[in-house]
Amino acid sequence: MDKKIVVVEYTYEAPIEKVWEALTNKDQMKQWYFDLDEFKAEVGFKFEFIGTTKDGTQYKHLCEVTEVIPQQKLTYSWRYEGYEGITYVTFELFEEVEEKTRLKLTHTGFETFPAIPDFAIHNFEAGWSDFINVSLKGFLEKVTQKK
Repeated sequence: MDKKIVVVEYTYEAPIEKVWEALTNKDQMKQWYFDLDEFKAEVGFKFEFIGTTKDGTQYKHLCEVTEVIPQQKLTYSWRYEGYEGITYVTFELFEEVEEKTRLKLTHTGFETFPAIPDFAIHNFEAGWSDFINVSLKGFLEKVTQKK
């Protein structure tokens, strides 16, 4: 089976420190991502949250941080309670000119999930595109205007 991968890239008008903080500070994450009870950018840190589909189905996400290079790279596992399979989400940050930051999100391992419609790769493509290109972009624009 072909490996399925989602890659989303976007360049923000924000310094790398601000983007890293948005990816790792739970109070900031809840403004563009999910409202987590706790989050630490530390290898081995486990976190969970409930995600709801458009039709109202809820899934408990179980995640564990697997790699951290401050202001460069954050990776965590992503699986669902009660279902087989595990995927990995990686955020990579690249400093660009004029205090801009390019973020590359890579989500791999979809072939390990059961073949059910909610776990179809197109749902993740749409979801990550919205998080990265709309929600995080909007959040960072608000934060950097407050300088």
